[in-house]
Amino acid sequence: MAVVIAFLANIAVAIAKTAAALITGSASLVAEALHSWADAGNEVFLLFAERSGRRRRDREHPLGYGRDVYVWSLFAAFGLFTIGAVLSIAVGVQELLEPEAVTDYGIGYAVLAVAAVLEGGSLAQSIRQVRRETATLDREPLDYVLNGSNATLRAVVFEDVAALVGLAIAAGALGLHQATGVSAWDGVGSILIGVLLGVVAVLLIQRNRRFLVGAPPPASVRRAVLEQLLLHAAISRVTFLHLEFVGPGQLLLVAAVDLVDDDAESVVAVRLRQVSDDLERHDNIAIAALTLSLPDEPSLDPA
Repeated sequence: MAVVIAFLANIAVAIAKTAAALITGSASLVAEALHSWADAGNEVFLLFAERSGRRRRDREHPLGYGRDVYVWSLFAAFGLFTIGAVLSIAVGVQELLEPEAVTDYGIGYAVLAVAAVLEGGSLAQSIRQVRRETATLDREPLDYVLNGSNATLRAVVFEDVAALVGLAIAAGALGLHQATGVSAWDGVGSILIGVLLGVVAVLLIQRNRRFLVGAPPPASVRRAVLEQLLLHAAISRVTFLHLEFVGPGQLLLVAAVDLVDDDAESVVAVRLRQVSDDLERHDNIAIAALTLSLPDEPSLDPA
């Protein structure tokens, strides 16, 4: 829901900013228009991310499609960097080199004010969703946004915050241009907006990369999972536990356990550990967690 609301808000804001930029000739408004169009395009990627990540597991993807969310979110972050950041900085530099007069300041201020209301509403919806999700996870909202596994929600929150800061920069640059008559302020405002978007894009890229290469959950989640395993009636102890996010809120769990009342399993456990150690000597195998097959399970054919 947060992504849909952000998409609709960005489309409306992008159209208004584009019209205002054409009327006023303000470089800061051009940068803000590019910002909103980039955000709107990013929301399309995020919608693909949510849809793709919800697909069920199949034979070719036994861990599911959850990591698709991080791939599409990575595309969105890269789009924000190239379209929003790079073009905004280029517009600002051009304004410094070839200053243009700005007219109809009132239209610029009005559009920025309307955009602030729409972006603020989108951010409020995102914050409500963050609070709903953190209420059941016992996590701080800020930590969840920065380090949580929900990449699409993080992207929307980051973009909404960046949008509001960008609007403040554009309004300040426009005001300084009007007060001083120096067009350089407009160019500086556009460059600052580009730098802001670049920083946000790099942060989002780094976060998505972290989950794509395999991010563990917080220590509190690990403790909760370990407690859940030990409470199981068939488990007496846990000697190994590996948890890794394979999608938003989805964990891969690999564990080595001792079962209750099974005197013969000690011998089997030693043999399994020896095989695991042999497999892990291969460069492409980081962790080998083995368990016993059920009698009715079919054998896999390497051919």
